[in-house]
Amino acid sequence: MKTRLLLLFALMTCGLAATANNGDENQQRLFETVNGQVPYRIPAIAKAKDGTLVAVADYRYCGGDIGYGAVDLHYRLSKDNGRTWGEELTLADGTGVENEGSVTWDYAFGDCALAANRTSNEMVVLCVCGKTVYSRATRQNPNRVALFRSQDGGKTWDKGRELTEQIYTLFDGRKEGPLNSLFVGSGKLFQSRYVKTGRYYRLYAALCTLSGNFVIYSDDFGDTWNVLGDPNLSPARDGDEPKCEELPDGSVILSSRYNGRLFNIFTFTDIQKGKGFWDKRAAAADMSDVKNACNGEIMLVPALRKADKKRVWLALQSIPFGAGRANVGFFFHELSASHESAATFAANWTKGLQVSTQESAYSTFTLQRDGRFGFLWEEGPTWYNIDYRPLSLEAITNGQYTLDKKRAKRF
Repeated sequence: MKTRLLLLFALMTCGLAATANNGDENQQRLFETVNGQVPYRIPAIAKAKDGTLVAVADYRYCGGDIGYGAVDLHYRLSKDNGRTWGEELTLADGTGVENEGSVTWDYAFGDCALAANRTSNEMVVLCVCGKTVYSRATRQNPNRVALFRSQDGGKTWDKGRELTEQIYTLFDGRKEGPLNSLFVGSGKLFQSRYVKTGRYYRLYAALCTLSGNFVIYSDDFGDTWNVLGDPNLSPARDGDEPKCEELPDGSVILSSRYNGRLFNIFTFTDIQKGKGFWDKRAAAADMSDVKNACNGEIMLVPALRKADKKRVWLALQSIPFGAGRANVGFFFHELSASHESAATFAANWTKGLQVSTQESAYSTFTLQRDGRFGFLWEEGPTWYNIDYRPLSLEAITNGQYTLDKKRAKRF
């Protein structure tokens, strides 16, 4: 009898432990900023094809952005849906610490934009590099761009290569003149779910430039790039740090930082050739109280509306709530159709879960293999720690929606 009771207690304990560990409350500090030591900033996270989570952050020896001194990219891996994380490793090792006088492209690396290929173990990073301050750059001395690759799901990375001239020359023929400075919005480097030419599904990268936002795309997983739309026409001339997503019909969404968010939609006339046009950018009125200059993440997910079990598409946007860099949380928007205009997409956003209750800033997230969203963000009280938390769609939407797992298999 005693043996049976002990066995029953053990089973009950295991069940309780599983419930606790699989809940939304499993917050972990992946990169800790200690006062007086090297700080971390700018989170990026992606899920490799085998389900491994790769979390990346700037390791800022100089304490600031690229151009102010040495910066490396550090990363950690989780093979169990974020339950545990491996040791901290170096993804991109700049020469700045050992060679302060260097002004080459590999002096420093920061502001990681990360993508995992959906059909292989390949991963790719685009990041800022070199030693030029973004706001002071010129075409002759630009804010530089680097590409890194992994062939094994983010476990190891190559030494990287520079893409600066390849990307800047796309805009050298503009009527207003060349772009003087640009960088890819950090966090998610977006890979299409629908457009595939050759071996790879298409990549989209959203650019922040001194002449507004632009979007570039690659059909060979980052080796070469083209401009989406007319290089003379910015889809958000007053936009700041941007991200990309796509509607269910393959149209491209631009989400841009601007005291809340600006949205625009690129509609294709020939999706394989990348031909089409941008709509007129629209501001999200429901985010008008968000006055902070801070970037977040956007993702479109298949969902079930819990009130009536109807299948819908739901856009999620993470962003700090309120006037300052604090109280990071989510807004969500239910699509009315597979294609929406920019004005329609910018309307009717609902405030969802508030993740942070203190100072907090940049954020990003990915859909994990277990159906939860791996949320990675800059969290206080120091400026900043990089924290991770797994969240269900029910938690993010305050119980209004659940993930449609059948349709989410391709995510």
